[in-house]
Amino acid sequence: MDFTISPRIEDFRARIAAFVEARILPCEADRSAWDAHGNIALPVLEGLRAEARAQGLWCLQLSPEWGGQGLGKVGMAVCYEAMNRSIFGPVVFNSAAPDDGNMMVLEKVATPAQKERWLRPIAEGRVRSAFAMTEPHPGGGSDPSMMLTRAERRGDRYVVHGRKWFITGAAEARHFILLARTSEDARKGLTAFLFDAAAPGWRIERRIPIMGPEEHGGHCELVFEGLEIPAEDVLIGVGEGLRLTQTRLGPARLTHCMRWLGLAGRAVEIARAYAETRMGFGQRLAERESVRMMLGDLAMQIEVGRLLVMKAAWEIDRGGYAQKEVSMAKVHVANLLHKAADTAIQINGARGYSTDTVLEWIYRYARQARLVDGADEVHRMLLDRALKTEGAGFWRWPVAQEGGEAGGGDAA
Repeated sequence: MDFTISPRIEDFRARIAAFVEARILPCEADRSAWDAHGNIALPVLEGLRAEARAQGLWCLQLSPEWGGQGLGKVGMAVCYEAMNRSIFGPVVFNSAAPDDGNMMVLEKVATPAQKERWLRPIAEGRVRSAFAMTEPHPGGGSDPSMMLTRAERRGDRYVVHGRKWFITGAAEARHFILLARTSEDARKGLTAFLFDAAAPGWRIERRIPIMGPEEHGGHCELVFEGLEIPAEDVLIGVGEGLRLTQTRLGPARLTHCMRWLGLAGRAVEIARAYAETRMGFGQRLAERESVRMMLGDLAMQIEVGRLLVMKAAWEIDRGGYAQKEVSMAKVHVANLLHKAADTAIQINGARGYSTDTVLEWIYRYARQARLVDGADEVHRMLLDRALKTEGAGFWRWPVAQEGGEAGGGDAA
């Protein structure tokens, strides 16, 4: 794998970094620019989004046809990390979950008509979206085979009954991707649907309170009581819901990791700046061996995370699925983010526990990272399953074709 990036990717990274420094960080520092849920206020966001779009920094993950820049996953890894130096960064560039994952999967699998109807408004920033899969017990969570929400075919429509919860962004979403059971087939029993928030037959039961800051639209519990969805709004095909989830969630997990690396780096940045100036017992914190070891270890762990993310991105860009690589990155980076925030708070002391910095925000946010898109234990189980199947081949290196190169790069 070639770890150099193209001049084009570096140009995007540098311009994103400059935009974050000059335009987003000042908003982050101004509490009047925050909403009641610990996110950037929508009027402030819309102004920054217009600036980002004007500078060609909008929807980098999509192709030019849909208003993007056509970056591959390697290029996205570089740029998403730079975006999330600020807690408000990704949403400004239309690269935040859940819209990010929804746009990528719609671009990949939707029909041309569906892309115009459901993708383009999200890509243009006119609407937000949500992905409705997770259910309360005893329904499906990490194991989608347990899904209880049902969609029954009636003529040219499907009628949906059931319940979903922890659906990110639902309260602000207009376009939804919904997973529901259409048969009892073990592999072909689930189907993905598209529906608009204005459709009757469903409601938001509640916006679930959480310990951390919230994305726009929160994390909601939804009840379906006869929602009717036209057959033309089936996504990818009847019975292909499991394949849809695999297509969407793998890259979405990886983009989470890309962003989390930026937050981990920001935590280290704040910790280092404080340690350089804070005096105690006649010595700067930055000169104490214990503090230097903390920061040095975090620097190493962030670089390990970057390598895991980049390998997974490279594998996807060259046409692979990268299941193992994504699982390893997800576990490592989720735990790293929590450790980085915790260590930075410890170095900052009471200041880190206050709201004078964003460290406490990152700390509260970081705890969810070990749960969303598959808990640590699920990914470790999947890695053990791969190890059992592949044996020593688990660690194999890809071999270039005769006369070819085994290295990789960005897919811009």
